[in-house]
Amino acid sequence: MTEIMEIGNKEFKIGARTYIMGILNVTPDSFSDGGRFNDMDNAMDRVNKMIEEGADIIDVGGESTRPGYILLSDEEEIARIVPIIKAIKERFDIPVSIDTYKSRVAEAALEAGADLINDIWGFKYDEHIAEITAKHGAACCLMHNRNDKDYKNLIEDIIADLQESVDIALRAGVKPEKIMLDPGIGFAKTVDQNLETINCLEKIKAMGYPLLLGTSRKSTIGAVLDLPVDQRVEGTIATTVVGITKGCDFVRVHDVLENKRACIMTDAIVRR
Repeated sequence: MTEIMEIGNKEFKIGARTYIMGILNVTPDSFSDGGRFNDMDNAMDRVNKMIEEGADIIDVGGESTRPGYILLSDEEEIARIVPIIKAIKERFDIPVSIDTYKSRVAEAALEAGADLINDIWGFKYDEHIAEITAKHGAACCLMHNRNDKDYKNLIEDIIADLQESVDIALRAGVKPEKIMLDPGIGFAKTVDQNLETINCLEKIKAMGYPLLLGTSRKSTIGAVLDLPVDQRVEGTIATTVVGITKGCDFVRVHDVLENKRACIMTDAIVRR
């Protein structure tokens, strides 16, 4: 297991505590907060608030990846995210992640100051994104995803798929200590498959890489609780707590303060 993961100029001691990745969607059509933070002033206010509430990383997204999302051109996505990344790096001392699976967007983001590539396709959508990540010495989060939900054995297949992503990264020259994994809750999985994945996170953690859990406000929580997207904080916190008990090191969330408090309490119990 990687003991220290470097993201930008910060060191993350894996196993010491749970780290918060705060979500900043600069899109007009995000499933959760579309249009709220896609101008500079609102975006910077949001970043400042998330840092005050305990965020350790800011994850910038320029294209919604909600179910049925519309694919953006590289140029449009770059135009959305580059000014935001530059402004964050100028004003705040915090690592920035870019949520993209496109190599041209990734390179523009890294040149603007981003520190981590958060790829929902685990380096499988664009063959060049791994090389660009390695060239810049950036960290990466490789998420599980696929084109179907046809699993022979859900957890074994997720692990095999993630290992393919890790192998792509390593072949491209990404250092092992720069890699974290994400089980891909809400991607290519039914509600029951999402719940099973969360319940078996320790098996994915056994692959030997830091693990990020991204469940914030997602439809599985909505399905279980029968609640709209703006009423899923408690459900998200429940998944955060379970994730920590299963070995997660990072959680990607919208509601930083509430999840931060849950992380501190859970860490006090399980990371003694």
